[in-house]
Amino acid sequence: MKPIKVGLLGIGTVGSGTFNVLKRNQLEITRRAGRSIEIAMVADLNVERARELTNGECEVVNDANLVVNNPDIDIVIELIGGYGIAKDLVLKAIANGKHVVTANKALLAIHGNEIFKAAQEKSVMVAFEAAVAGGIPIIKALREGLTANRIEWIAGIINGTTNFILSEMRDKGLDFATVLKQAQALGYAEADPTFDIEGIDAAHKATIMASIAYGIPMQFDKAHVEGITKLEASDIRYAEELGYRIKLLGISKRTEDGIELRVHPTLIPEKRLIANVEGAMNAVLVHGDAVGATLYYGKGAGSEPTASAVIADLVDITRLATADPEHRVPHLAFQPHSLSDLPVLPMAEIVTSYYLRMHVADKPGVLADVTRILADSSISIDAMLQKEPAEGETRTDIIILTHQTKEKNIVAAIEKMEKLDTVYGAVTKLRLEELS
Repeated sequence: MKPIKVGLLGIGTVGSGTFNVLKRNQLEITRRAGRSIEIAMVADLNVERARELTNGECEVVNDANLVVNNPDIDIVIELIGGYGIAKDLVLKAIANGKHVVTANKALLAIHGNEIFKAAQEKSVMVAFEAAVAGGIPIIKALREGLTANRIEWIAGIINGTTNFILSEMRDKGLDFATVLKQAQALGYAEADPTFDIEGIDAAHKATIMASIAYGIPMQFDKAHVEGITKLEASDIRYAEELGYRIKLLGISKRTEDGIELRVHPTLIPEKRLIANVEGAMNAVLVHGDAVGATLYYGKGAGSEPTASAVIADLVDITRLATADPEHRVPHLAFQPHSLSDLPVLPMAEIVTSYYLRMHVADKPGVLADVTRILADSSISIDAMLQKEPAEGETRTDIIILTHQTKEKNIVAAIEKMEKLDTVYGAVTKLRLEELS
């Protein structure tokens, strides 16, 4: 049987890893796929570097259109990134009847609905295991392994850069800006780290997982996104005193009213396994009604870990390329005509617990005023920490953990607290998830 011919768009970190792993494990991969898989063509603007990396073993061009228009190419791997030229090339490949493998979470989170519709019309597959959590097979778990389950919620550490920064802040007591510089020096953070530290990258991935878990269209524009730039070392320290760790989580939940879809720093009980995921590692916790909680852990980025997922998609497509399109696994796990219109809830309507930190006057009656405001908003207190003021100081910190309430209730209560003469500055609000 003739080999599957693959065209690779972009041979950077992940592209070179894909080329090398596919070559190194060629025999094993062929035994699994039933046919050999060969990268026959590579497109990259740096042609000389691409030729060095491929050692002259395939055709190298500087125009990706030559790949997507080549009738001999069966599968196109898109590793360019972004959603400009990458979108055009993916849609062109689909229009030409080619299957597509991509690691591009931003492209899918924003334009996935259009791309999947085009692929369905042309009876081709778009595979994207590498788009979420690198080498962790979370997409396959959600689409296939947990098919019997009604997924109740997902909570994931899905950005290694921010997890490295938070781990360093906790371990060394350093502030955010200092650790960010260290992360950049070590190569964990980009020169422009905005997508990572502002939570955008995690939100792209959370959007994709939510669509697969609940059978809803991609709705990145409705996700609530907060990063870690405003997180203070004192909050990490206080959380630990109360038995919690702070992680940037991508969270989605199924509720009676709709779907919660949010990314933000979150307090997690330190006894939870996911709370102990450190450094640049990723972990995703998925709760299904039948299976309960399942945890997926591993490297969320890097050349060969991500290549592992790209090649798994190549094998899947090779196995199924000749199958009846109606009997393939749907892109978003649910049949396209059966996608749900469950709304993504506005942040004001989500329900969770909260961590509040306020800088207050060290005098009688302050705590009574604060607790009265919470009580008037029907918000009950779960735990509290009042710090002793430093010698000679007349102000101190009060930290409160609440039971579950709606976001709009806590926001209204904070507005009242901040108007008290005895509360100085803004009240810090973080969300807390038990993940039990």
